[in-house]
Amino acid sequence: MASTQVLKYTPEDSSFSAQALPIPCGVLNPSPPPSAVWPPLDFGLGALACCGACVFTNPLEVVKTRLQLQGELRARGSYQRHYRGVLQALWVVGRSDGLRGLQKGLSVGLMYQGLMNGVRLGSYSYCEAAGITAVDGGSLVSGAVAGALGAFIASPAYLVKTHLQAQTVQTIAVGHQHNHQGVSNAFATIYRREGVIGLWRGVNGAVPRVMVGSAAQLATFSSAKEWVSRSQVSGRSLLIRRRREDAAVLEGRLYHGFSDCLLKVCQAEGPLGLYKGMGPVFIRLGPHTVLSMLFWDMLREWTYQEKPGKGKTD
Repeated sequence: MASTQVLKYTPEDSSFSAQALPIPCGVLNPSPPPSAVWPPLDFGLGALACCGACVFTNPLEVVKTRLQLQGELRARGSYQRHYRGVLQALWVVGRSDGLRGLQKGLSVGLMYQGLMNGVRLGSYSYCEAAGITAVDGGSLVSGAVAGALGAFIASPAYLVKTHLQAQTVQTIAVGHQHNHQGVSNAFATIYRREGVIGLWRGVNGAVPRVMVGSAAQLATFSSAKEWVSRSQVSGRSLLIRRRREDAAVLEGRLYHGFSDCLLKVCQAEGPLGLYKGMGPVFIRLGPHTVLSMLFWDMLREWTYQEKPGKGKTD
């Protein structure tokens, strides 16, 4: 009869020991939060990263605005379609407005990106340093709150950007033409007509949109450090916000709130009218998000390495 034998061995004898298969940091335990950067500096890093991305993607933002305002409150087939797709729209804008027309609203677009993403990324970075993102659901909540704060603060700049990007020559004009003479004139005109509250028109559509996109984007980036194809926007919210921001004011106002805009668009243009301009939305989001996150990560890494008392690690 075969005898049994109790084998005794120490963990060091096993081929599956911790030395043989080291467990990466963060698999069983959350990774330690990164060192904090001085908050104003971190604000600047986020702003600079997204402004850099905006320079490359602003032409797609112009096209997106035109496509979403085309045929406003008119049934499909009852209006002339100046813009029929992303590439064709880029060509039409370039031919009619010149190369400068493809960068309309760039200055205020940089202002918007700097404010919104500076606050958004800076706030998220602070949550990382505080360890909030390390708990279950912390990344999603931090991203959502940071996005809501950034969207609210930067809403006036987005309003002016929409007005300026819609302006063009009469032959290819869509939506209401405000005919502002520049960024400062646009802010002043809106303030004179509607006061401070008028500068935040459309904010109730912006905050939930950016909250969802920011939560998905930052939580994904923080955990994987790579771009995962995710939508940063809700199509319905984005279109309604665009319409409300571009609508005429005072006696000529088309919409009297978020729900009124939603109802009117559905009645006049059908459910598909809520998704106008989704092509350039997704085409723009890819490069813009990749560039923004890449620039931000590179700037933060460089800043961490250059902090006093810290050298580059081997």
